Amino acid sequence: MPKAPDISVVVPAFNEEESLTELNEWIGRVMTDHDFSYEILVIDDGSTDGTWAKIMELSSSNPNLKGLKFNRNHGKSAAINTGFQHASGNVVITMDADLQDSPDEIPDLYKMIVEEDFDIVSGWKKKRHDPIGKTIPSRFFNYVTRKISGIKLHDFNCGLKAYKNVVVKHIDVYGEMHRYIPVICKWSGFSKIGEKVVQHQARKYGVTKFGLERFITGFLDLISVTFVSKFRKKPMHFFGTLGALSFIAGFTISAYIIFQKIWSIYNHKPFRDIVDQPLFYIALVAIITGVQLFLAGFLAEMYTMANEKNSKYLLIEKVGF
Repeated sequence: MPKAPDISVVVPAFNEEESLTELNEWIGRVMTDHDFSYEILVIDDGSTDGTWAKIMELSSSNPNLKGLKFNRNHGKSAAINTGFQHASGNVVITMDADLQDSPDEIPDLYKMIVEEDFDIVSGWKKKRHDPIGKTIPSRFFNYVTRKISGIKLHDFNCGLKAYKNVVVKHIDVYGEMHRYIPVICKWSGFSKIGEKVVQHQARKYGVTKFGLERFITGFLDLISVTFVSKFRKKPMHFFGTLGALSFIAGFTISAYIIFQKIWSIYNHKPFRDIVDQPLFYIALVAIITGVQLFLAGFLAEMYTMANEKNSKYLLIEKVGF
């Protein structure tokens, strides 16, 4: 079995034909200068220009460069996840193909993983070459993500990151979750997360592939990854709590209405029929909703327990075998 390279560089690319030659040369120069063995995995995410032809051309001249091609555009998360599955390096580096991430940062990122034993190191583009319409919303979402996740990073969405190989083999990145890979790592048990200030280059070729809609989808993805991370193993904690609160509220309102009628009859006071009061129907809906939520939590818990029997766990130590 051939020895694993020191570094795998995973590069998702969508219509980046112009930048790939320069990126390949830049990465190769850095690796040679620092005597790293390496591989470059370029994932063509359904490009409509000559990106794939350029990847094949570069691969023929550089045996360290490998290409993977999607049949259509599946998104950056799918490209990164595919790169993770095929990466064999001891340290895995992700970077964008547009030359805004500097390969000169690779040696320091590698050192932080190998020598300082971080599970993941995320880049921080402290000085950005982006328009204000992109930087201000980005700062807002980074702030919200810090508060929700408890991970003290300044730039969750920076494409330049470094990982231990074992990390990328035990996480799944889907949808648009590439923005929240540190959150996924933390909830998967890889909690030693570092940060490094990295150089951010101005875009040299082409145009950005992300519009304003990414801030809406980004926020929804944050809610999704937070929910799944916290309640994936114990769905009853979420559905059961909501169901219990809804049932108790409905039962309390119903009991109050019934008690009010009995009291009025006993004291010969005028009263309305229970079914004539809108509050009764609200209470009834709350009770039914509470029961349904509780049953949803119960079924989800059973499903989780059934799947748990077939789950594969990562063992980080053994003794006495």
